[in-house]
Amino acid sequence: MPTLHDLSHEPGHTSLPVEPPRWADGALKTAQRIVEALFGPPLTRDFTVRYWNGMVEWPAHEARFTLDIRTPAALRRMLLPPSELSFVEAYLYGDIDIDGDIEGAVALGDLAASRIGSAAKVVALSRDAMSLPRGDGDAHAEHGRVARGLLRFGRAHSQRRDAQAVRFHYDLGNDFYAMWLDRQMVYSCGYFPQGNESLDDGQSGKLDLICRKLRLSAGERMLDIGCGWGALAIHAATRYDVHATGITLSERQAAYARERVAREGLSDRVTIELRDYRDLPRTGSYDKISSVGMIEHVGEGRLDEYFDAAFHALRPGGLFLNHGIVSVEAARPSSKMDAVWARLWKRGAFIDRYVFPDGELVPIATVIAAAERNGFELRDAENLREHYVTTLRHWVDRLEHHDAEARALVGEVTYRVWRLYMAASAYAFDTGRIGIVQSLLAKVDEHGNTSAPRSRADLYLNG
Repeated sequence: MPTLHDLSHEPGHTSLPVEPPRWADGALKTAQRIVEALFGPPLTRDFTVRYWNGMVEWPAHEARFTLDIRTPAALRRMLLPPSELSFVEAYLYGDIDIDGDIEGAVALGDLAASRIGSAAKVVALSRDAMSLPRGDGDAHAEHGRVARGLLRFGRAHSQRRDAQAVRFHYDLGNDFYAMWLDRQMVYSCGYFPQGNESLDDGQSGKLDLICRKLRLSAGERMLDIGCGWGALAIHAATRYDVHATGITLSERQAAYARERVAREGLSDRVTIELRDYRDLPRTGSYDKISSVGMIEHVGEGRLDEYFDAAFHALRPGGLFLNHGIVSVEAARPSSKMDAVWARLWKRGAFIDRYVFPDGELVPIATVIAAAERNGFELRDAENLREHYVTTLRHWVDRLEHHDAEARALVGEVTYRVWRLYMAASAYAFDTGRIGIVQSLLAKVDEHGNTSAPRSRADLYLNG
């Protein structure tokens, strides 16, 4: 006959703490009832649940992660009010913890939403949650690094407010990003044609893919809108002998990029400017333009202004490579109930509040329509969705590898924000909710010509 210890580690069984068992405690019973309502019985789960008193519920098979419910008040704060932000903040502020596969834990939001789809279930869960103790941390969210006060900088996507949103995102400092980015500090989707390339190789491959798509030639003038830490401009100047100008709104990025340009002896070929895309010269000064990871922060209402600025900065016949995240979900039909649920659930509030305020994803059709409306011709498009899944998993692994160092540098809450944000993004790409599309656009000259060739064959001659 197995002992209690043996039973505690068998699939579906609940293990008891070493101390006198508290499994009959009312708060514990309520918590277990809530967890089952949200995520199903223990045998149906792919994760372990550990309660504050040491009791553990085991799944039928190997667990992807452990959900650690640290206090009796944790589920109350997670569910009142029921929203994405409440779920997220329970993790950010330590009411719960995730030990193991954080991307697997992200799926709990979908699982919970699918199981509490009726008003009656919401009422029952809320009643149970209200019976749990309040604890002493209801205001703990005030201690996090939150994007507040942007309203005083004007309307969303005004130049002044965009600059503040960028500063909020990048004020974490170059040292933090360097912990988990590749050696060139490329903060965008890599290119992994085989799927097993290293992060460094994937990012170098992406930089070169963009240059090949632009068909860069020696002596051309290239503009990189939203240049980050300067990697693409430097790659283009070094490998393709172009004169590259990169623009960014981040002072920290600009300082880093300028230092690297000087260190690599490229000051005669690469210029880094602090400049808003709306302030670009309308003189057709550039032969080729790239924009990587920028359009997500433009806003749907500013797309015409964005493409108009790029169009007038580009010479006739020139090419513009626009690389950005798009929403697949937003392109699909939705019911009134879907819209109501989205508002109640406050989807997207986490990223807007903690990661990149005023970011906005739109369908690819909206992007292309705005480009064409402002004079561009679409020459090619490629979805790199699976490549971003790989990129983000690299980033999460590297951040977790440097967890102690990252916590010391930016604090516990910010470390959790970024661990969760990147894992949630990987999940969204992996499940097809969002995509990442490279659109090659041309400014046709007066004779109908562009610098785009008739075929894609040249893109793959070297990989």
